[in-house]
Amino acid sequence: MTLHPDIAQLVKVLGDPNAARHLTDGQWSALIATARGNNLLGALADSLKQTGVFAARQAQRHLDGALQLSARQHQSVLWEVHQLLAALGSLQIPVLLLKGAAYVISNHAVARGRLFGDIDLLVPRESLGNVESRLMVDGWVSATASTYDQRYYREWMHELPPMVHMRRGTVIDIHHTILPLTAGNAPDPTQIVDRSTPAPIPGPAMLRIPCPEDLVIHSLTHLVHEGELHNGLRDLRDIDCMLRDFGSTNNFWNRFTACAAGNDLAWPVGFGLLLAKRFFGTPVPDQVLSNLLRTKPNRYRAKMLGFVYASALQSANLPNSGIWAGITRWLVFVRAHALRMPLAMLVRHLTIKAWISWRDTKREPHKQ
Repeated sequence: MTLHPDIAQLVKVLGDPNAARHLTDGQWSALIATARGNNLLGALADSLKQTGVFAARQAQRHLDGALQLSARQHQSVLWEVHQLLAALGSLQIPVLLLKGAAYVISNHAVARGRLFGDIDLLVPRESLGNVESRLMVDGWVSATASTYDQRYYREWMHELPPMVHMRRGTVIDIHHTILPLTAGNAPDPTQIVDRSTPAPIPGPAMLRIPCPEDLVIHSLTHLVHEGELHNGLRDLRDIDCMLRDFGSTNNFWNRFTACAAGNDLAWPVGFGLLLAKRFFGTPVPDQVLSNLLRTKPNRYRAKMLGFVYASALQSANLPNSGIWAGITRWLVFVRAHALRMPLAMLVRHLTIKAWISWRDTKREPHKQ
């Protein structure tokens, strides 16, 4: 696979920061713009800093700013986690941090320089009502006003509608599993909870972190089920960093394969690993891919779909990327919706959303 030159340069420097030592001012400008567009500027800045590589003067200002923003976001995450503990502590239920928040609280290497916008939690489905009530008392409100969207989330999705804090403006997503209830794959969230460990911060043991295997599996699953890939390259870099870190530990790959296959996620995890290898050269043992993509149809399907995702991922944040790139992004969008629900439900859902959008557009002039 041939990467777009700007994407290839970013991937190269993230993997080997010394490759940036002799970049021209113009090359630095392109590198900064590509990293920012893919939400990887903080990660790039940290990699360069750790290696002792400094950019041209103007470019360095952007890198320093990204590190400052990342540090501020990490402090904000820690503060919000403590607020969530205060709001939910009396429920005595497991509350798992997912993705970015989990990386930060666990102080994983992948968190260094990482930028993100919300906090993802996983709680037992039977506790959703109590969790939502406690959060509302503490100042969180639903960010979704539409009656249809509220029903869509609550009956069919794997999470509540996003909640935003009225004073601080921070956003949280409350999950009860990691894929929509109507999706073809049906992972069991209790397995993730049972394998989790207490978060390494002072406070109740209710706050937990998924085990390393499930951290990677969730990131892979989210990536290959997502319809919009504006953070896709960042997520692939997360996956690459975690696998390089965790993969060296004893028996990790056997546990990883067993967790993915045992939770009905072999195909999405295997396909996601192929993407990580394509873009970042992630060291994935061949036997792991063989075990996850056992049948020939699965391997052929992964190969064909890989071309679509390779184009969509690298063009998601590139201007003027061309007709083929636009088609592949549309195909990924359609595939993501098709994975979420059966065809009849999908057609009904898209029809209702189109009608609501048309209705709101017709009403807009009357608001002026």
